[in-house]
Amino acid sequence: MFKKIILLCFLLFIINSLYANTLNDTLSSLQAISPDYVTQFRFDPLFRNGVFKFGEHFCNFFISNKEGETGYLLFNNQELFDVPLPYNRDGQLTFPESFVATLTNTFTRLHENDASRFRIAAIIIDPGHGGRDSGALGTISANGRNTQVMEKDIVLKVSLALRDRLSASFPDKRILMTRNSDVFISLEQRADMANSVTARDNEAIIFISIHANSATNRNARGYEIWHITSGHRRFLLDTSRHNYSPDILAILNAMLEEEIKTESILLADAILQGFDNGFGSSLPSRGRKANDWFVVRNSRMPAVLVELGFLSNNQDAALMTSDEGLQIFVNSLYNGITNFIGIFER
Repeated sequence: MFKKIILLCFLLFIINSLYANTLNDTLSSLQAISPDYVTQFRFDPLFRNGVFKFGEHFCNFFISNKEGETGYLLFNNQELFDVPLPYNRDGQLTFPESFVATLTNTFTRLHENDASRFRIAAIIIDPGHGGRDSGALGTISANGRNTQVMEKDIVLKVSLALRDRLSASFPDKRILMTRNSDVFISLEQRADMANSVTARDNEAIIFISIHANSATNRNARGYEIWHITSGHRRFLLDTSRHNYSPDILAILNAMLEEEIKTESILLADAILQGFDNGFGSSLPSRGRKANDWFVVRNSRMPAVLVELGFLSNNQDAALMTSDEGLQIFVNSLYNGITNFIGIFER
């Protein structure tokens, strides 16, 4: 009889093991859905609740004190499922098979929905100038000393901080930079780098070139956002993907031109609004403007050029070189880009 009990307990242990997963097994099953999506797990031992994050999606749940209890699995604060809860067994979090199945099936469905909806796949940040090209020059006074400041250094500092903010908020998007150090990159190289980034048919790439201004008029101040002019014409279609007549290609290209111009204006307006909200009356807005700047007209995607302020103006130069001012510039750019993503992806 004792041997039968031992055998029964052993079989129950084996069966239970087959229907339970460790945390690593669960994370592996989620990562198998899409290697491009970042998978994260957080656990609060005080409140005994956990969160799985899969790309932009997440689910919340509680950890049970014992095996067999059921509870809720909440996805994106919208979908609710009643499932056997994870529990602690011998100091290790254990996830019932039906919990993992609900988790993976729902995240798979959400991932498939993502694959079919319009989305921003990549954000390219282009810090202007660099290396032997210092860009605009300015002078700031501190502690009775005058110090020269260069556009290339200011825009790189802003761009690196912006990249880090966007990367933290959008782990499923590629946040790319044309340069991340003090190196010279030609305008042609910058446009080529942007155009070499690939995306699916339902995905878009946006390009933000960041600069600082200068003028002979020392009183000139403020930020401005530039986009391509409405009259500029360019061929944007990848002919290797289309087998149409020249007339049809011309029509399709004209439609794509208008689409990208419209999205560039929307991107410029969103960033302008971010600056307006961030600075208020402390830095004047010079508005949205149109010009066929090289990187803007040669980037086959929604693209804008941002002028942070005037290094030739003492107030703007001081703002662009102070830690507080730089943070406002970064926040303004981040909020504008984030708002545009929300508009585009809706």
